[in-house]
Amino acid sequence: MNKKVVLATLLMMFVVIGCKIPKEFLSNLTATPNPLELKGGKIECKVEGTFPEKYFVKNMVLEVVPVLKSTKTGAVLRGEPRIYQGEKIEGNNSVIRYKNGGKYEHKISFNYDPKFDQCELYLEATAKVKKKTVKFEPVKVAEGLIVTSNLVYSNPSELGGSKFISGNLQKAIEEKENAEIKFLIQQANIRPSETKSIIELTNKIKNIKPEDNIVLKGIEISSYASPDGGVELNEKLAKARENSTKNYINSQMKKLKKQVEVSATFTAQDWEGFKELMEKSDIQDKNLIISVLSMYSDPEQREKEIKNLSAAFTEIKEKVLPQLRRSQIVFTKETVGKSDEQIAKLLNENPSKLSIEEMLYAANLNSDLNYKRDVFMKIVSQYPEDIRGYNNLGVVEYKLGNMAEANRNFTKALEINKNDAVANFNKASILIAQGNINEAKTYLGYAAGVGEDLNYANAAIAIAEGNYSKAVSLYGKSNTNNAALARILNKDYSGAKNILENIQTPDAKTYYLKSIVAARTNNVNDLVKSVTMAINADNSYKEKFLNDMEFRSFLTNDAFASLLK
Repeated sequence: MNKKVVLATLLMMFVVIGCKIPKEFLSNLTATPNPLELKGGKIECKVEGTFPEKYFVKNMVLEVVPVLKSTKTGAVLRGEPRIYQGEKIEGNNSVIRYKNGGKYEHKISFNYDPKFDQCELYLEATAKVKKKTVKFEPVKVAEGLIVTSNLVYSNPSELGGSKFISGNLQKAIEEKENAEIKFLIQQANIRPSETKSIIELTNKIKNIKPEDNIVLKGIEISSYASPDGGVELNEKLAKARENSTKNYINSQMKKLKKQVEVSATFTAQDWEGFKELMEKSDIQDKNLIISVLSMYSDPEQREKEIKNLSAAFTEIKEKVLPQLRRSQIVFTKETVGKSDEQIAKLLNENPSKLSIEEMLYAANLNSDLNYKRDVFMKIVSQYPEDIRGYNNLGVVEYKLGNMAEANRNFTKALEINKNDAVANFNKASILIAQGNINEAKTYLGYAAGVGEDLNYANAAIAIAEGNYSKAVSLYGKSNTNNAALARILNKDYSGAKNILENIQTPDAKTYYLKSIVAARTNNVNDLVKSVTMAINADNSYKEKFLNDMEFRSFLTNDAFASLLK
């Protein structure tokens, strides 16, 4: 064979070899994480592998499409492709050399869809060399999806809760009526001209009827002497004014045939009253006089120093001292509201006779949620413009699990007052439960002031967005299922376990979370114990344990598997 024939044969063999498409896609692929994991509304993973030497022909283009397949429904979700090219291809894709091979890397992301809670991840690869196209057999790279973060939604009451707007009913309202008697200098007798205010007061007492539900609490008398004239004289004078006033009041009550307790005190020299009147007056040198009060504590020295200011003291005698020679009378009464029995009776028979505050109060007479719903429905019917009726009805529907009705009522409440913090918070809680996180954030922006529940709602949002460390911070020292969930997702298993142990009223979800902690820490004894408690609390959890990828590796454990039969 001549040299030309040999050279042509070798060249043909080189071309054939250089153009030969591989028989299969890569088999050395690793997906991280595997199982897949839901985080922040995304299913993301990274697939890595190696292109062997002499695998990637120089003029080949390889397109790899990630495909998520539901093992339950058969639904398919296709992701963004990853494209590689040989060294002789012009383009902007990653180049893999024929002689050396190279690294395969593929960052995969899908938007979460609940249809794929049970799924497998495949890579579908298609190679193209010139006009020839080959589709490789799909390669499974991951199996299952961990959706533990979705447990944040499993109990709406934990998403920050829902809040009532309370009523303001005061079952007993205290009121005070005032009267005053002025006395002449160094006198204690009550002049007829000074009885007018007392007569007005006694007439008010006289006109109180039994149906008014008013209780007479008492009359307090405070008698005073002005601070001039010496302590001994003023003490006798103030005491005499106290007695004359008390006797007069008692005589009036006797005429009215009213049993009212009358108490009395006296103040010999009313320096406090003097100071207060001086501060309000326009008397010249009043600041100097006020300073005398702070400079001297002895009453006689005070009086002497003030009298030395002759011009000012003349005004004081005319404008100030006469007002301090007095008795003040304070009558206290208490208006008692309807009894619980009366309110309950009217609620059933004639709710129109109840005020909005009484109806809101009536809602608290029974803890049964259906009873409360009935009361709030009557409120929205009778007082449709009051935000509290719709808001509180929404809270009851929320607690009963009627999310659509709760949402409708919170929306109505916000139509009455779009800026109400509690109604905005409650609306946000509904949206969080529905997974409408961005819209929920808008409403929470108007919910400032509702208390620590606002932190819990924002913590639930942080979990939904995959910001687990922020959620842990927002929950603080709260001992709730979702606070423990945040710790689990943040891989703080001892912290999560501590929270779960301190939940006062554990439920099936509490034990389920304990089971996840046990599974992730490979504590089989705790796992079996927690699974047993969860199923005992709610038998439907059997199916959850069977399908949850958190427990896949324990399905072959006899103690665990026997609990799920």
